[in-house]
Amino acid sequence: MASRKETLVRRASRVRRQLKKVANGRARLSVHRTSKNIYAQIIDDVAGRTLAAASTLDTGLKSSLKTGADVAAAAAVGKLVAERAAAAGVKTVVFDRGAFLYHGRVKALAEAAREGGLEF
Repeated sequence: MASRKETLVRRASRVRRQLKKVANGRARLSVHRTSKNIYAQIIDDVAGRTLAAASTLDTGLKSSLKTGADVAAAAAVGKLVAERAAAAGVKTVVFDRGAFLYHGRVKALAEAAREGGLEF
């Protein structure tokens, strides 16, 4: 039986493989969450560089949050990454949830990014 880590890696690669088929050159909004924080970055896979990033560890955001591990923190990160993406000139992305289910903090981040102006 596969270990939990192997299962997560397989699921993340399956999601990314599907995203490559539909991306059409768009940047990828990648989400990673841990038990204490949540991270988001917009990646240009063609050039191989990060265009914008945000997390609950950002100095301005960390002081205003009660904890980095709740839905409110994820929503704040989503809004922040959308603002930074707009400053970098990115409007449309594909959403990469990685190995995480589209539920809870991941969903809150995605919805806040949409409200912030990102299209996916």
